Amino acid sequence: MGISSYRIVFLLLGSLLSPFLVECHLKTLKYRSDASQFPPNFLFGTSSSSYQYEGAYTADGKGLSNWDVFTHEPGTIGDGSNGDVAADQYHRYLEDVDLMASMGVNSYRFSISWARILPKGKYGAVNLAGIDYYNKLIDALLLKGIQPFVTLTHYDIPQELEDRYGAWLSPKLQEDFEYFADICFQNFGDRVKYWITFNEPNVFIIQAYRFGRYPPSRCSKGFGSCTTGNSETEPFIAAHNVILAHAAAVNLYRTKYKKQQGGKIGLTVQCLWFEPISNSTADKLAAERGQAFLSNWILDPVILGKYPREMKDILGSALPEFSKNDLSKLQSSLDFIGLNYYAAFYVQDCMFSTCTPIPGTSRTEGFIRQTTKKDGIPLGEPTGMPYFNAYPQGLEKTVTYLKERFNNTPIIITENGYCEASDSNSTIEESVNDNMRVKVQASYLDALSTAMRKGADVRGYFLWSFLDNFEWTFGYTKRFGLYYVDQVTLKRTPKLSTTWYRNFIAEHIRAEPRANS
Repeated sequence: MGISSYRIVFLLLGSLLSPFLVECHLKTLKYRSDASQFPPNFLFGTSSSSYQYEGAYTADGKGLSNWDVFTHEPGTIGDGSNGDVAADQYHRYLEDVDLMASMGVNSYRFSISWARILPKGKYGAVNLAGIDYYNKLIDALLLKGIQPFVTLTHYDIPQELEDRYGAWLSPKLQEDFEYFADICFQNFGDRVKYWITFNEPNVFIIQAYRFGRYPPSRCSKGFGSCTTGNSETEPFIAAHNVILAHAAAVNLYRTKYKKQQGGKIGLTVQCLWFEPISNSTADKLAAERGQAFLSNWILDPVILGKYPREMKDILGSALPEFSKNDLSKLQSSLDFIGLNYYAAFYVQDCMFSTCTPIPGTSRTEGFIRQTTKKDGIPLGEPTGMPYFNAYPQGLEKTVTYLKERFNNTPIIITENGYCEASDSNSTIEESVNDNMRVKVQASYLDALSTAMRKGADVRGYFLWSFLDNFEWTFGYTKRFGLYYVDQVTLKRTPKLSTTWYRNFIAEHIRAEPRANS
């Protein structure tokens, strides 16, 4: 019998015995965490974002977002695709909510498409069809006992605001964002008890204004191939406006809505764990600068009311100043830190040592060099995402670092996932047998429980991602989903990891989430 014949027999037997095989296989991949580390009302969920999931990009009065425009420009997306349809959750949300309920999650993190609510920002009318869609999604989730966990904006903004005044390079967008947040609080806040203002401003700003890989594609020579921009100054201007927009939205919520609605509001940053490549003092200081120029760049002003000392020392006047009025709104302007963690890097000092002049080593990036290998050995397990090695210990270390730096401010893991490269030669049966995802995600949750056992106040964990989806400039070449999505039929097929996550949640969840837990 040829190899192909053996394969056919194997697949036929697999289809007949799959429930038994899956159960046995999961037992061999079972990495149990101490259940006591996950308290009552702990949020177990999955994450998504509007542009990556919804599709329906011009349906029912929605305006164009910056990503709608950007992905239609030739050469911007690796596989030439776009999010016009994405996973089509706009039309399939009821099916998706049923799938979530069957998985046992008690919360679902999604973002609101700003352009679906306000096609022209505050310069046009509210799109009532957009309001209606999110109301229906929220109600469907609550009907199944799933807490909506809402991000106001996840990279995408109305293109109108870029065209009018240059988006995040203008302080005008602070007012526009506050106006958008007000409409969302007013229409959804009676049922939404968890809000995030921004997802990963430290990522989209770097990609958009330093390297030019995200819209509006601004950068200077040496950082990317853009036609305009200044990589040395614009990222800090944009970040300053995002930070103040966040503070304005939080102040609005706390003064106008919180007493009646009783929700919590935070901000999500991406964190990487940085290991010094040697035991030298210089490399250890470089690892600290890495944190300062990535996550603390955003979190320090929001929680402590000032930029990190390491940034001030290096950047000087290139770093904008906060006014007294700004500072009055900034300190402790969140109820929890949203943490997205995927990878770790070795870090080498480039301030006191000579480094090859490559992106990442400049003054505006903290004079550090990041690498995934030391003496040819990778830090963590390589994944389908370049340079994003899975390093579960880094999640424990990152949570502990934030706990110590920010006086144990509550943390919610808003994204954590494992990427597999999409292989056009693989069958669906092969794609859904995601053994490595099960192993890695279980190890991440073990690491998280260790950090909690050491005292970190962690309130929830959202796995990225519920579905395979549009992965920004990688298009559909990367798969993070618990459910496989066929890009032609859009059929959702559960992966092995779906059963594992369902079992894990069933073992560890002990109570329904309360709004003010």
